[in-house]
Amino acid sequence: MRAAVTLHMNAAPDKVWSLVSDITKMGEYSPEVVEAEWLGGATGPEPGARYRGHVKRNEKWPILYWTTCEITECKPGEVFEFAVVFGDRKVNVWRYEFRATPDGGTDVTESYDLGDNLWTKIWYPLGGVLRDRRNQRDMRKTLERVKAVAEAA
Repeated sequence: MRAAVTLHMNAAPDKVWSLVSDITKMGEYSPEVVEAEWLGGATGPEPGARYRGHVKRNEKWPILYWTTCEITECKPGEVFEFAVVFGDRKVNVWRYEFRATPDGGTDVTESYDLGDNLWTKIWYPLGGVLRDRRNQRDMRKTLERVKAVAEAA
């Protein structure tokens, strides 16, 4: 199960990347992330760095929980990717890609990938389709909030 949303921003890729990769600010952009903090002495984004995110799932019946995430790919101005991990197992991969456009702006794509496995094949028709719609809506909201900050300065 996977999906992606793309939004154009009138700001340079490096600027937009710096907003998205500052996980301590994600609570300001994401409808579900409340806050995030670096773990294990990490102070910024780099492959292998871990952080935990405090997540509020859904809007009508909120469920609060912590997730541990590990940065899996990190190239300033190009890509910021992290996996939600359970122990050492990756259960969901979130990715932001930044593509410079001729007008000096950036096309930003946010995506998630739960993989194709037995669990997602069973879960998708039983409720995963609703989660997928929410994720796409929330990815768009996240990108719109990042856009507002990126274009304000």
